Amino acid sequence: MAADSSTITTATGSSGRSPDGTGNDGAGRSGRRGAPVPARPGHSPALSTGVPRAAARIGAFAVCQAAVIAGFGLLITGPAREFWPMTAEDTAVEALEDARTATLDTASTIASALGDTATVVGLTLLACLALVLVPRLPRWREAVFLAVGVSLQSMIFVLITASVDRTRPDVERMDDSPPTSSYTSGHTGAATALYAGLAVLVLSRVRAPWRKPLAALLLLLPLLVGLARLYRGMHHPTDVAGGLANGALSLFVVGRAVLPGHSWVGRPPADAMDIAVAAAEEQPAPAQKQLTVIVNPTVTDEATQEQLRLVLAQHGYRDTPFVATTAEDTGGGQTAEALRAGTELIVVCGGDGTVRAVADALAGTGVPLVLVPSGTGNLLARHLHLPLRPAEALAAGLTGEPRALDLGRIEGDGFPAVHFTAMAGAGLDATMLEETSDRAKSVLGWPAYVLAGAKGLRTPRMRLTVRLDGGPELRRTARMVLLANIGTVQAGAAPVPAAKPDDGLLDLAVFDPRGAGGWLRAAGVLLRAKRRGAGGADVTGTGAGDGGPVEFHTFRRAELAFARPQSREIDGDPVGPGLRLTAEVRPGALTVMLPARER
Repeated sequence: MAADSSTITTATGSSGRSPDGTGNDGAGRSGRRGAPVPARPGHSPALSTGVPRAAARIGAFAVCQAAVIAGFGLLITGPAREFWPMTAEDTAVEALEDARTATLDTASTIASALGDTATVVGLTLLACLALVLVPRLPRWREAVFLAVGVSLQSMIFVLITASVDRTRPDVERMDDSPPTSSYTSGHTGAATALYAGLAVLVLSRVRAPWRKPLAALLLLLPLLVGLARLYRGMHHPTDVAGGLANGALSLFVVGRAVLPGHSWVGRPPADAMDIAVAAAEEQPAPAQKQLTVIVNPTVTDEATQEQLRLVLAQHGYRDTPFVATTAEDTGGGQTAEALRAGTELIVVCGGDGTVRAVADALAGTGVPLVLVPSGTGNLLARHLHLPLRPAEALAAGLTGEPRALDLGRIEGDGFPAVHFTAMAGAGLDATMLEETSDRAKSVLGWPAYVLAGAKGLRTPRMRLTVRLDGGPELRRTARMVLLANIGTVQAGAAPVPAAKPDDGLLDLAVFDPRGAGGWLRAAGVLLRAKRRGAGGADVTGTGAGDGGPVEFHTFRRAELAFARPQSREIDGDPVGPGLRLTAEVRPGALTVMLPARER
């Protein structure tokens, strides 16, 4: 969502032109083509989210909306109450009362419940969570659209009922009468905001052939809720009409503000690039390096790429080439071509697989890398405590300092030698990755790995031999083995707590828990090891060789041989089953730009 970039700025300077019209700000600084320089240090309107402006517009339109709907309510309860069709409203409600049957009573109960507060709040929350957690790229704008639309409708409903005092129809009411006025129908307004909002998202974001029938069904639900409220004697027809108008207008106002393609929020000003370039010219030493961005388009949308271009321009990198990865070439070929063209700085924008491919091509070249995490795991960026918002990460990298990190070099039967930045392994973790389909990942997100891992627990324990740094062979059984350059993964978990990417070593973890109790003991070992590692203590050898659930070692070269073919993975990408893995450390082979505080 565009709001993610609200704090991403590094430009300096102040806006405005001098009285002589030269564009000088009084400190000898001027903007390109008269473009305004950022108004205060640390802030650039080129990356402004526009949230304050959009919020102000939503507020202004909401006041107008409340005034119009409330004015209509005062009209129908005052001067117009003796005119048709207001004079026919009671007759219509009474006709519905006369038509009541047991079947219709049940149907109206169900329909009315679709607009209950608990139902609307619960479904809105679930829909927003799904929009954020399920897609590969979280739909923050869509989630905000739905949540704010429903909330705005509710707030305006409260204002209207406080302004228009209208009694409910003089018929037998089938529900308890709430303390609010009959005008407008809160059930109908809430249902319109929720279900019509979902219909808008389905029509604009879904490409399946069933999207139109589903949207039509969703649009029908508010009408059914309104009809149920009339049938149950809770409202007049104009109350329901007011509720429909309130919900629909709330969606319109919020949609204009937050949905992609609309101009109230999130879109940079028309002269954003000029502003960014002017900011770069204000800096004492504008960037001169030739730079290439390697971007994975499946996890980096166009809006994010546009923000990255503005950040680059703000730091002096104009007309920077963005080179997209493909399914056939996940970043290595594009990086090699950029190096041949003389690139002096590489920005990688993607997930762990893209980072690994780019790092493999950069190994030993000394060309610095800027990490812009855009995937699901982003293990190296998380371990280095880099910002996880792309524009923030890019700004941090461009203003950072080079730091040499280790890489692991790994090879095995069936695949050539490659480098890894985070972890490689065999056994349960590799099986989990193999068993997780792209469809499951797109629908469930990271929990899909958990489900696949549960299935992998039924596979037999593997037998292997391990030789570390030319030493004697160690014979082990295991559920999985990890060869690690870093120790932490998502949610702060640390399966290899001592692993560090700049110690000149790799770490081996052998997991061999037996039963549920064994996994609990393994978790305890990891927690204790993580605490000791955080305190600077050595955690190698925990549980080693004594039948413990986890065994740790450090090494420069490790040779693993399996008794039968095992699933294997490198930085989250399966590489197929095999009988061996050989890994060695390449100290300082990768140069990464990191903020000074990380040194």
